[in-house]
Amino acid sequence: MKKIKTGDNSETIFSEEYGEHFHSVTGAYEESVKKYIEPCKISDGMKILDIGFGLGYNIAAAITAAKNLKIISLEKDKKVLDYVQEISADDSLKESYETVKKAARDLFCKDKSRNEIRIILGDARETIKQIDEKFDAVFLDPFSPKKNPELWTAEFFSEIHKRMRKGAILATYSCAGLVRRNLKQAGFEIRDGPCVGRRSPSTVAIA
Repeated sequence: MKKIKTGDNSETIFSEEYGEHFHSVTGAYEESVKKYIEPCKISDGMKILDIGFGLGYNIAAAITAAKNLKIISLEKDKKVLDYVQEISADDSLKESYETVKKAARDLFCKDKSRNEIRIILGDARETIKQIDEKFDAVFLDPFSPKKNPELWTAEFFSEIHKRMRKGAILATYSCAGLVRRNLKQAGFEIRDGPCVGRRSPSTVAIA
């Protein structure tokens, strides 16, 4: 594991397997807030599907912004959950990130703000089929379409769409043409998301 301090002082790591950083080096935590929490309009009591737990910043940002959330996160790599324990969070994020660390260790955690986090390990294409709930928001945050193409297909997006309420919001950092076409094929309405850390916009998809 190679830890890297990003532009907002939050840490990320470089994946040797995928040849990519887990987050934007301009600011790992900032990316979570700007590309996921704000576009998905996270508020109290929402149900969130998190695809790609990674280092848990998206979840940390969500439970910082709201309470009484129910979050289900899909993660393939158990080693990544071990890496979470090595990340140092600054004071403003420390309490939320301690919750993330507990969830990564135990695969379940409930904090004092009644936020509930459950992690399901395995290939997301299969584990999503275990879920029989409707979500208000989806964080789609796997590695890039080039490196992790199996999680950017119309078939997988259709499985996500089935588990979203009408009008629910999916946010992702990618604006690749193939990704947007596959989202549309799965029944989503596509909009530009914010530009953070690069010139291209992210993507917001409405169920």
